[in-house]
Amino acid sequence: MISEAQFEKELEIIIENAIREDVGDGDHSSLACIPADVKGKAQLLVKDNGVIAGVSFAERVFKYVEPNIKLNILIEDGAEVKHGDVVLTVEGTSHAILKAERLVLNVMQRMSAIATKTKYYTNLLEGTKTKILDTRKTTPGIRALEKWAVKIGGGVNHRFALYDMIMLKDNHIDFAGGITKAIEKTHSYLKETGKDLKIIIEARDLAEIREILNSDGIHRILIDNFTFEDTRKAVAMINGKCQTESSGGINEETLRSYAECGVDFISSGALTHSVYNMDLSLKAF
Repeated sequence: MISEAQFEKELEIIIENAIREDVGDGDHSSLACIPADVKGKAQLLVKDNGVIAGVSFAERVFKYVEPNIKLNILIEDGAEVKHGDVVLTVEGTSHAILKAERLVLNVMQRMSAIATKTKYYTNLLEGTKTKILDTRKTTPGIRALEKWAVKIGGGVNHRFALYDMIMLKDNHIDFAGGITKAIEKTHSYLKETGKDLKIIIEARDLAEIREILNSDGIHRILIDNFTFEDTRKAVAMINGKCQTESSGGINEETLRSYAECGVDFISSGALTHSVYNMDLSLKAF
């Protein structure tokens, strides 16, 4: 996983780039009709039901556009919200509020949708040992936000990117000449480079599970696109030698059944790539 410092840097990059993209050489709509020193107040309204996420990010955005802006946060990240709730109020120059408005809403609407779906999935897993994981199937440029939303919703982050974990999937295995060769080459690479990275390796059938178990130093086996019956067999074969993760087309209808096979984790790209934004608005008052 990435460090806290790396995560904070990602957030800085996102804010800087988003403001650059949206504001350019100036918010001319505001500049044209509102004096620069006019003060304003606005409140962030919920027009939907679910789990709110992105409040802390919104605070960062408002402070970025106007360091002395005043925020009153009424509902924190991770709270259940309903239509009509007021999440926060903000007071500062009207220019600053309008400059931050779209970025705040775009991000909070998406983060809240992801947190809401993640919470729903974690509730489906209640009573099992299985935890829900996100994937790298995220929106380019805002992965840090989407993975943050998964955590707010009660999920667990998988690797952040290609650089913080070794994950040997089907194409890696085939290009490397097979499972055993891929593992051996990976161990040699880590030794040569001095990198301390955990190794996850994908298995496509029970025979590949057996082959993986002949090697040491595996952190987790990815049990990919297995039936319930074969997943149970795979978990029994692995028998705690390393962590287990199910993946591959698992949805809300099958999630619980895979968890009951005894896997440690289930990964779901749907947490980040198949959500409908929560309806939020920022209104002057």
